[in-house]
Amino acid sequence: MLFDNRGELKERVQLYHGDCLDLISSIPDGAARLVVTSPPYNIGKAYEVRTEIDKYLTQQKEVITECVRILADDGSICWQVGNYVENGEIIPLDILLFPVFSTLGLKLRNRVIWHFEHGLHCSKRLSGRYETILWFTKKDQYVFNLDPIRVPQKYPGKKYFKGPKAGQYSCNPLGKNPGDVWVFPNVKHNHPEKTIHPCQFPIELAERLVLALTNPGDLVFDPYIGVGTTAVAAVLHGRRAAGADIVAEYIDIANERVISAINGLLPRRPMGRPIYKPEGSLAKRPDKSIEGKGTLFEKSI
Repeated sequence: MLFDNRGELKERVQLYHGDCLDLISSIPDGAARLVVTSPPYNIGKAYEVRTEIDKYLTQQKEVITECVRILADDGSICWQVGNYVENGEIIPLDILLFPVFSTLGLKLRNRVIWHFEHGLHCSKRLSGRYETILWFTKKDQYVFNLDPIRVPQKYPGKKYFKGPKAGQYSCNPLGKNPGDVWVFPNVKHNHPEKTIHPCQFPIELAERLVLALTNPGDLVFDPYIGVGTTAVAAVLHGRRAAGADIVAEYIDIANERVISAINGLLPRRPMGRPIYKPEGSLAKRPDKSIEGKGTLFEKSI
């Protein structure tokens, strides 16, 4: 048993090798403040794609139903998916999954777009450079902490120029709301967080969800924990974590990453680091760079 008779997680982090439904069955109702995951969606290339997708949705519904059961009344579920591609046709999985959540009584608060720059290059359609995060809540009253995830203001020194607030700063000094389009580098070969997992998402993405939708000490659950990114984000900020994966090697790596995170030794891209940085003072650069004849930005991950 991962939980004691009071429904408390026995350890700060529990990573389970096996079917996520087996793990969820041991979790009490309402125990998790946040369920966040990126489920596998390599459905396969069967000759009847629709049949394969139907099986996928049935399996997802079973897991999602159990995740709703363990979710606290003021908790959130965040399901991050992309597009399934078959013979050049894309099928947006977030659209197919929305009715599953809706029929379970959940309310969609945001459809977040995660944009990244790198990926497969397409020749017969535009290259895919985004995935989506469906953020649902169980009730109308839910945990949402905006201040920890604010980003720098575009015009931090802007002030009111007239009226009763003339001369005062017109923006929040802590930063602005990050909005529903998030730009983080995806974890490719030269990313400091890269492991053997082929579809690993960045710690910063999970961190933003953990900071906004939980409080210290809360339980964060990931039914498809993979190499432990969600658990890492949780422990970095004083939360508890639990998750499962059927691949033993992934669980081993997840355990190593969590221990490294607790000890402050985990290689990672720092939260809030700009994606691009100027090569020098833009004001001093020749006009040809501004016209696109030179390199204006340098990639920085």
